[in-house]
Amino acid sequence: MADATGETRGPLRVAFDRRLKLEFHGARITSDAGLLAYRELDDALGLTATAVSTLGEGRRGKNIRHRLLGLLQQAVYGRLTGYEDVNDAERLARDPAMRAIVGREGLDRPAASSSEMGRFETAWLATEANLAALTNLSGTWIDRVHARRPPDGIILDIDSSESPTWGEQEGSAWNGHFRRTCYHPLFVFNQFGDLERCALRPGNVHSAEGWREVLLPVIARYRGRGFALYFRGDAAFAKPELYELLEAESIGYAIRLPANPVLQARIGHLLTRPVGRRPRKPQVFSRASPTRPRAGPDRGASSPRWSGTRVSYTRAWASS
Repeated sequence: MADATGETRGPLRVAFDRRLKLEFHGARITSDAGLLAYRELDDALGLTATAVSTLGEGRRGKNIRHRLLGLLQQAVYGRLTGYEDVNDAERLARDPAMRAIVGREGLDRPAASSSEMGRFETAWLATEANLAALTNLSGTWIDRVHARRPPDGIILDIDSSESPTWGEQEGSAWNGHFRRTCYHPLFVFNQFGDLERCALRPGNVHSAEGWREVLLPVIARYRGRGFALYFRGDAAFAKPELYELLEAESIGYAIRLPANPVLQARIGHLLTRPVGRRPRKPQVFSRASPTRPRAGPDRGASSPRWSGTRVSYTRAWASS
């Protein structure tokens, strides 16, 4: 029973009745058979094969047991099933579903061990060239999917999140909003839940820090595709420079404004509940409010550039 999967080399006989035999076949049983369907989709779209073609080989030894494609597939599919730590590779290496996915010669050959997966992820993938390729990888995968079924439009949703840390990881810091030590990554998703692009940031930066470096490549990728592009963000991204970029790219946007006394005063009459029967659909009211012109080197005093802020408020009656 020393095997990690509980596999026995021969039957065990119980002492109270020697006619009974016990056998354990943990290595032939899997709870991750759903990964095989993902592998079919992967092969149809060529996702991991495309990824490997953009990554550089970093191994120099002659005694190489595992192909790069298999290592990448093991890393990706392991996370699909919720195994985030490379220590889990010791068990997954013997899982029949994982052995079938990574493409080893026969199902009897194990996948990569924890030590090899650790070297793959912390040394080989962490090179500067490979990190740059991985940054663009999610967009490349999305484009391959859209090539088969183009969407009518794309809604880009930018937001920050937390990635808790323990110990003294480089770049981690205390974040007062999340009340913990963490990284503060920035993400851009589309309306289908696909990750367009992301950036890992120190834990103590503002929520919108580095938005331009993350958003601009995504907009450039979709430029000229011929379908509508929209943007949404929370109050942290209520920045005039972001408005100007979106308007210059003809991108419709909805960005929440930070609460402030001026805004509350101008929409106060919308916040009172009207008298009468509750309508079937929520009522949406909007009010346009011009903002102060912004000065700049190309904006003279005689021809200031005005921009308008449109505030929308949705009023819904509580169900009885």
